[in-house]
Amino acid sequence: MKSINILGVETSCDETAAAVVRNGDEVLSNIINSQIEVHQRYGGVVPEIASRQHVENIGAVVTEALRAAAVSIQDIDAVAVTNRPGLIGALLVGLSYAKALAYALNKPFMGINHLEGHIYANFIEHPSITFPLICLLVSGGHTSLIYMEDFQNTRLLGATRDDAAGEAFDKVARFLGLGYPGGPAVEKAAAQGKAGLYTLPRPYLDKNDFEFSFSGLKTAAMNMCNKLNKNGSLNVYDLAAEFQEALVEVLVEKTFKAARRFSAPNVLVAGGVAANSRLREMMRLKSKISDIPLFFPSVKMCTDNAAMIAGLGYHHYKMKNFAKLDLNAYPGL
Repeated sequence: MKSINILGVETSCDETAAAVVRNGDEVLSNIINSQIEVHQRYGGVVPEIASRQHVENIGAVVTEALRAAAVSIQDIDAVAVTNRPGLIGALLVGLSYAKALAYALNKPFMGINHLEGHIYANFIEHPSITFPLICLLVSGGHTSLIYMEDFQNTRLLGATRDDAAGEAFDKVARFLGLGYPGGPAVEKAAAQGKAGLYTLPRPYLDKNDFEFSFSGLKTAAMNMCNKLNKNGSLNVYDLAAEFQEALVEVLVEKTFKAARRFSAPNVLVAGGVAANSRLREMMRLKSKISDIPLFFPSVKMCTDNAAMIAGLGYHHYKMKNFAKLDLNAYPGL
């Protein structure tokens, strides 16, 4: 049986990434050019700057992905590219590049949903995962619980009504002066503090549904910071630890409640926030107590990357789910 090599391209936010994946799960290369240093001075991603950086970087990143995979451009069977959701300008850079490359090579290309790519990252590293399952998709822009019978049959159980978990991390980190990106900054500060010395709310934890809301938690952390600052008793590390603990507790409890209610034999966690060490620790503990198997991607595969796009692209290729050259980019879902 002929091996199928898919070139993946990912430019949905501030990482310019390219990867070559063979047969859906053999990662031959996974190159990521991060723009963190460029955006740090602004405390967050500046969309126009991100787009310009993608234009400058994408050719070199794809070339490096091919070199690292030890394949030529002629060995590529198809191109998979993120076309939704994300920053519209950033998406258009990757999509335009993928279209031009596919056209020049006379090869098919596939438009890939970035969020589905995050979920698929689990299947690259854990191909034995079986359905049905509960997936917690948790990132800078999305926090959702999904019931999956298979890749084609999914049901959204609940999502955030305001701030996503990653967005809350970023905003609290900025307010506390911890730096950017917010998730790793809060995690690092929390490791030097102790949760429980301050008390923050666990939003929606008492509700019998699978919705999330982190705007109130974010505001409570900011208000507590202001209050403690006034009387000179603020310990930023302890507050960071309590904020992280509150957010993680909600994610863990809601996820396993869904697994129990729907009798799901497996739980997946996907997205950038899945790299958080406290979330991974608490999820593993709950998995052991609940006797429900748990799967995470490796930390590198949690954050934005092109291997997840190429891997999922392989299955689109097998189904001949090819895009046309008029395929557009979509910032939302």
